[in-house]
Amino acid sequence: MTTASRPEALRERALAALTAARARTAALTDPVSEPDLTAQHSPLMSPLVWDLAHIGNQEELWLLRNVAGQEFLRPDINSLYDAFEHPRSERPKLPLLGPREARRYAADVRGRVFDLLERTPLEGSGLLDDGFAFGMIAQHEQQHDETMLITHQLRRGAPVLSAPDPDPPLGPPPAAAEVLVPGGPFTMGTSAEPWSLDNERPAHTRETAAFWIDTVPVTNAAYEAFIADGGYGERRWWAAEGWDQIRAHDIEAPLFWRREAGQWLRRRFGVTEPVPGDEPVLHVSWYEADAYARWAGRRLPSEEEWEKAARFDPASGHSTRYPWGDDDPTPAHANLGQRHLRPARAGSYPAGASPLGVRQLIGDVWEWTSSDFLPYPGFRAFPYREYSEVFFGPGHKVLRGGSFAVDEVACRGTFRNWDLPVRRQIFSGFRTARDA
Repeated sequence: MTTASRPEALRERALAALTAARARTAALTDPVSEPDLTAQHSPLMSPLVWDLAHIGNQEELWLLRNVAGQEFLRPDINSLYDAFEHPRSERPKLPLLGPREARRYAADVRGRVFDLLERTPLEGSGLLDDGFAFGMIAQHEQQHDETMLITHQLRRGAPVLSAPDPDPPLGPPPAAAEVLVPGGPFTMGTSAEPWSLDNERPAHTRETAAFWIDTVPVTNAAYEAFIADGGYGERRWWAAEGWDQIRAHDIEAPLFWRREAGQWLRRRFGVTEPVPGDEPVLHVSWYEADAYARWAGRRLPSEEEWEKAARFDPASGHSTRYPWGDDDPTPAHANLGQRHLRPARAGSYPAGASPLGVRQLIGDVWEWTSSDFLPYPGFRAFPYREYSEVFFGPGHKVLRGGSFAVDEVACRGTFRNWDLPVRRQIFSGFRTARDA
């Protein structure tokens, strides 16, 4: 945003981001029956009603309490909605607010936050610098909206969500299956993006050797070839922990796939359909992505390689905010914001390509990288350790780029996601790389 230093522009941006997030929360919860809101549809996920009240509780904590210094509206519920105090498997047993009470509480908090936004100077340092606290809360709600969309995918029963399919790819297909990214230094991370989170900071120089990277994410058709070649039955392709995982759980295809009458079908938000060969593969774990890459004679890109492919412009030598430049995303650039309930076909969004011609680096599917989730040099936890710092280490792998379920406020070229390598319910795919 070119006018990020102007408080009024930031105020308008914060208002729009908060409003968009709440509209999406409503779209994910209003069509759902009360029994479905309070049920736990998977032990991996919270009941939707927990997310609904947790969104309001975090907004109250960070904006009304920490920014404005107000007393808590409901101090009795704070511990119920502390994500670190209660694991997801325990949350259905808690005395949670019911759907109507949760909505009323979140709306009450939001009304007070809008009043606060009108009178608060969005400048200075700490939580108010460039309106950071408001941006953080908008991102937090959108991240929980993505989590709730995952719950919708796991939920059984008739579909309650709908959206148009992405348009067919515009313009010619990519000229090549892979792109050469030159070796040398580039700027990774950011020290300037106003609402960037602590793990994206600070900007620093990284060096990579030259490498090749897929022009588009790996497709369902390509992944089917791995399955057909016995990929799930060949120990040599798998990391030891991954092999143990697929054998223990009889995994033989991406999550939600099944073989019927000689073809692969998948369940998508309550609808069963043939697996579309030209879409990026979805709902694969890091272990599955890694095994495919080995089978293909390639590897997963490192986090540094992914970001260089996404942000580095060889002509200028600079790193941009997005593959297409510094402008905010539009529907022509990327599949974001739950406009669609599926990835676009591989090769879509030529307007969103990087200077080197790599497509769909933003949106469609989260992309697994080979990297562990680690702090950047000079990392400083802000505004609390539990956002990033407690997850650092070899237990979590980095994902990049966002998915169709990610809103633009929580997606940029520097944004870092992370998860356990066994995770499959997330909207995860991948692309591969090789040494030059």
